[in-house]
Amino acid sequence: MNNSPTTGSPRSTKSNSETPPAKRARGFAAMDPAQQRRIASEGGRASHQSGRGHRFTSEEARAAGRKGGQASRGRSTQDTAAS
Repeated sequence: MNNSPTTGSPRSTKSNSETPPAKRARGFAAMDPAQQRRIASEGGRASHQSGRGHRFTSEEARAAGRKGGQASRGRSTQDTAAS
């Protein structure tokens, strides 16, 4: 049995002084903003055409904002008290 540090996975053979290659953007992140908007809008149109899209009425939007504000208010006071 060989106990040298070079046994095992190929990754363990690299020295710690080597820096890993820079990560490149993939998928949506690699696209230019105009192309991202075009693809996203196609998805939105498709969901509305298939009947799964939802458009808030002003009353629904007010209720959702009120509910979200109440939830975040309670959470923020607990977070600051614990700090």
